[in-house]
Amino acid sequence: MIQNLAFALKSFTAAMASASNLSPPMSKRTRLKSKSQSLLQSQSETLEIPFRSTKIRKMTVKPPIAGENDPTRSVLNPAYPVKSLSSTDEICTAIDHLRRSDPLLINLLDSCETPKFKSNPPFLALTKSILYQQLATKAAESIYNRFAALCGGEAAVVPGAVLGLSAQQLRVIGVSGRKASYLHDLAGKFVEGILTESSILEMDDETLVRTLTAVKGIGVWSVQMFMIFSLHRPDVLPVGDLGVRKGVQRLYGLKELPKPVEMEKLCDKWKPYRSMGAWYMWRLMELKEIVSKGRDLSGKSETRGGVVL
Repeated sequence: MIQNLAFALKSFTAAMASASNLSPPMSKRTRLKSKSQSLLQSQSETLEIPFRSTKIRKMTVKPPIAGENDPTRSVLNPAYPVKSLSSTDEICTAIDHLRRSDPLLINLLDSCETPKFKSNPPFLALTKSILYQQLATKAAESIYNRFAALCGGEAAVVPGAVLGLSAQQLRVIGVSGRKASYLHDLAGKFVEGILTESSILEMDDETLVRTLTAVKGIGVWSVQMFMIFSLHRPDVLPVGDLGVRKGVQRLYGLKELPKPVEMEKLCDKWKPYRSMGAWYMWRLMELKEIVSKGRDLSGKSETRGGVVL
């Protein structure tokens, strides 16, 4: 019995010694937390995910663009990033481009003053375009002044006022019955919302030609003049304009007036400022000292045309 008691005491002592080496019992929540930390640590040790360093870019505020708030400024196609000719800076950019792209223009560019394009609201500009058709400048100005007075002043030349004028009232001031119908058709499309000032400003050149030629009395040439002188679109080439064609003929020393296809080829180098090139062709026709083919700008014998000033 004594032996059994000694054996039990020895077993108890060994058990107590073993228990003293064990960690205290953990709660369930503590065990889960410990387990998750161990798992994350093991994953981070076994999986190394490379991360690319990122650069912090400094944001800058761009200054406003000259002419940005001009109401006649055309909305640009991203593939055609050229501003309208509403600002002096853009006009100078266009002239520099013509100087670099076509040396035959240099003397002409140097001889003329920098062009300035005036702005009129689209409806007023189109109305004037109709009234001025096929008339001498003085006669057209006289009729237009009477027309504006009939409306109540130039500021009152709006679609509703024009639509309210009868054909008889217009005939009294010198507007033909046909032109009266053109004016009424234009005003009617504005009143109905088919045309608006904002939509005209936002249309690209091709859409604008297609839309405005649907108005009675407005043809392609009229739309092109409207785009150049009222909307200040930079790349309009009126291939059917007699003055521009004669200017190109004299500039390049051609025997005959160039046809539309030839005009496109010859003036392709002017892109994207063919409107400016056309403007200088009109100025060229006003100059007196024009040399035909046989001399270039420097006066040397050549087979190309040029201008001596």
